[in-house]
Amino acid sequence: MKRILLLLPFLAACSNTPQITSYLSPYRIDVRQGNLVTQEMVAQLKPGQTREQVRFILGSPLVADMFHQDRWDYVYRFRPGRGEPQQRNLAVFFQDNKLTRVSGDVVAEDTSKAEAPRPAAQVIEIPAPAASGAASQEKK
Repeated sequence: MKRILLLLPFLAACSNTPQITSYLSPYRIDVRQGNLVTQEMVAQLKPGQTREQVRFILGSPLVADMFHQDRWDYVYRFRPGRGEPQQRNLAVFFQDNKLTRVSGDVVAEDTSKAEAPRPAAQVIEIPAPAASGAASQEKK
């Protein structure tokens, strides 16, 4: 037993033994910070919604800047114990306290599906609601 303990540091220094070095490294926890916004949450957003309705769907924004009062930023950062950190950003824009547009990387990553890489950021334009007169004519 003592021989194994004496040889363990030498084996850990070898580059051909990654399994041994992974057992000797300390445990690192996964760190999640910010607001996780999924594609399903963004799909619920409609133009003309109030700030309270957007807050109900997405939660409180991480950044509500007093210099840009018509913009809310939702930032999510995931840093796994082993691996590369991931970050998602979403910006929600208002005009006259009504939702006008959403931009950022709003597509939730699904690791179960192997797809082509998506662009880092997307801008989603929310179409304006149809006029009420046109809607009443369609019903007739």
